[in-house]
Amino acid sequence: MAFAEIIIDISTTALDRIFTYEIPESLVDRVEVGTKVLIPFGKGDNLKSGYVINIKSEPGFDITKVKSIKDIELDADLVEGNLIRLAYWMKDHYGSTYIQALETVLPNNRKAPKNVTYIKLNVDADIAKSYRAQYELRHYNAKVRLISALIENGVMLRTELSKNLNISKSTIDSLVKEGIIREEEVRDYRNPNVSSEGAASKHRLNQEQQAAFDTFKEDYANGIRGTYLLFGVTGAGKTEVYLDMIDEVTSKGKSAIVLIPEIALTYQNVRRFANRFGDDVTVIHSRLSEGERYDQLDRAKRGEVKVVIGPRSALFAPFDNLGLIIIDEEHEGAYKSEQAPRYHAREVAIKRAELSNASVVLGSATPSVESYTKALSGEYKLLTLKERASDAVLPEVSIVDLKDELKAKNFSMFSRELKADITDRLNKGEQTMIFINRRGMAGFVSCIDCGYVVKCKHCDVSMKLHGDKLMMCHYCGSKMIKPDICPECKSKHIKAFGTGTERVVKEINKVFPKARVLRMDADTTKSKDGHEKILEQFARGDADILVGTQMIVKGHDFPNVTLVCALAADLSLFEQDFRSNEKTFDLLTQAAGRAGRGSKPGKMIIQTRHPDEYAIKLSKAHDYESFYEQEISYRRMAKYPPASHMFSVCMLSKRADELDKQSGIYKAFIEENVKAFDNVRVIGPVEAYVYKVKDIYRRVIYVKHDDYDILVDVKNRIEDAIKDGRLSSGISTYFDFDPMTTF
Repeated sequence: MAFAEIIIDISTTALDRIFTYEIPESLVDRVEVGTKVLIPFGKGDNLKSGYVINIKSEPGFDITKVKSIKDIELDADLVEGNLIRLAYWMKDHYGSTYIQALETVLPNNRKAPKNVTYIKLNVDADIAKSYRAQYELRHYNAKVRLISALIENGVMLRTELSKNLNISKSTIDSLVKEGIIREEEVRDYRNPNVSSEGAASKHRLNQEQQAAFDTFKEDYANGIRGTYLLFGVTGAGKTEVYLDMIDEVTSKGKSAIVLIPEIALTYQNVRRFANRFGDDVTVIHSRLSEGERYDQLDRAKRGEVKVVIGPRSALFAPFDNLGLIIIDEEHEGAYKSEQAPRYHAREVAIKRAELSNASVVLGSATPSVESYTKALSGEYKLLTLKERASDAVLPEVSIVDLKDELKAKNFSMFSRELKADITDRLNKGEQTMIFINRRGMAGFVSCIDCGYVVKCKHCDVSMKLHGDKLMMCHYCGSKMIKPDICPECKSKHIKAFGTGTERVVKEINKVFPKARVLRMDADTTKSKDGHEKILEQFARGDADILVGTQMIVKGHDFPNVTLVCALAADLSLFEQDFRSNEKTFDLLTQAAGRAGRGSKPGKMIIQTRHPDEYAIKLSKAHDYESFYEQEISYRRMAKYPPASHMFSVCMLSKRADELDKQSGIYKAFIEENVKAFDNVRVIGPVEAYVYKVKDIYRRVIYVKHDDYDILVDVKNRIEDAIKDGRLSSGISTYFDFDPMTTF
């Protein structure tokens, strides 16, 4: 016997309502995860529709109380079925509950559609004027005002009539009853601001771009739905290739999803796509209101738009005719979810494309080591753009050794070369971008005499200084006032160390008092349109220098930017993360790519205390291939992804002693269950990189093996042991496969 777990309503408010039904013998071969079925529900013969989310061999309760599925619903919604299949795959592939996976992929339907009522004349203008004359004689002033307004405007919103003309409901109802006017209720979409600069003509591709597009076009015409890696240097014109690819699939009645790593990139990307495709483009991201998000998802489902652009969650736009998924800047860590299921958008996009018979295009100037490895092996098809578009050249890159600056008695955060180059750009009316991987004023506050560091009481991290006095924890948000005296030794020598974006702006204002400066980081972009406002100002030339965290040097295109500087390139280089070299190389190479994208030559300055590190040296040469060869050899030696797969078991508890005890039990359980497999490495348990967050202690066990499926099997055994009580439910546990960040 087989049983199906079914959700009756796929709206997220009902996802906790899961029911079990028997699958009759006649339907066993036809019912699978994602199938839409008809089931008896409630009393009598009442039938409801539901979706199968899981199939199992036991019902889990008294079998005599289990009803049977009546039939398969033939008008099943393909997109909802596919999204449920996708959720099931994600639950199994990454580890989570069914509910967590379903809530991730299914649209949030808690908002109702918004409708508006229009009032129109139901007779021609001459007849309306004759009625108006009659009402004037009878002094029906409200009716006269209403008919006059409609003769002049043709159509008006009912709310406008009430607000601006003081027309009552009874007046409108009376004229409707007389047949003089009519009401029309239409859907009012709460649309985000998707602006364009007018229709743009199709851009003529250069030889490299055309070759990449032709490969895709030929495959698509031949029914080949593959995964492509578009590897092009910064400024090579990958977006122009994307546009033609989208044009190709939409001309065949298909839709496209374009993923970007951050909301900060929405502004320019949406404008370029809207210029090409007009009203067929919309955007989905977390800054939209619930109503706006609901309406854009509904427009996608109805086929009223053809292209959806947005960060990771836009991947689940409910297109039923999906033809193409593009992941721009595919190397970015933002494509990895930090909430269960901890999925990677690249892998989920490929699975969704498989379910939808669609293609996937991954684009980057610095591909992830994982993607480039698959491209070299032939699993992905490699398309390359080696030259910048429009005859632009790659920027000159200069590495400044900060140790030499100290020897020269330059104690400023700006090297002598940087000061000279900023002065030169200011004199020429050109723009500069300066970035650092910290917001706020400083890295930490410490006592010079005893070494005490001001830390958060709830998290095992140092507090960050914002302004002159306010200190904040970037993990839990708690705040405090910077102490004037060391709490440990009572010394007055307690001061801020390190550099944040606020401090950089202050120093620029001192050194270059006439420069117009903008700052862009998580603090200055909190408002709904925060990113757009700052980027629009900079694009208009309202500022000479843009200072920010790494969000300012990812994917933006400002033709007047000719100088970019990484103030402290070492910040990402020595993180407790096996990907630190890759992150550093990516960031510096991508940052350099923001300079010289127009007709003027560009320059990148890298300030560092470690100029000989290979990630820094090879970013100067824009040499991804050499970086990859060095990095992959290190990964192979250390058995890190993609040379091997890694699975982390993350354990949390409010009690440190209980966590220590249970993490040891977890390790013993894992070691016992991997004995049947060769070459499995179990590491830990160890304290997490940040041991305590919001008063919760954290430990982690790492499991390595070449075969991903073996790690999934280990995950399944742990989940089963938690369910049946062999492992403690007194601690929280979650899983992360091939993690992108340090736990």
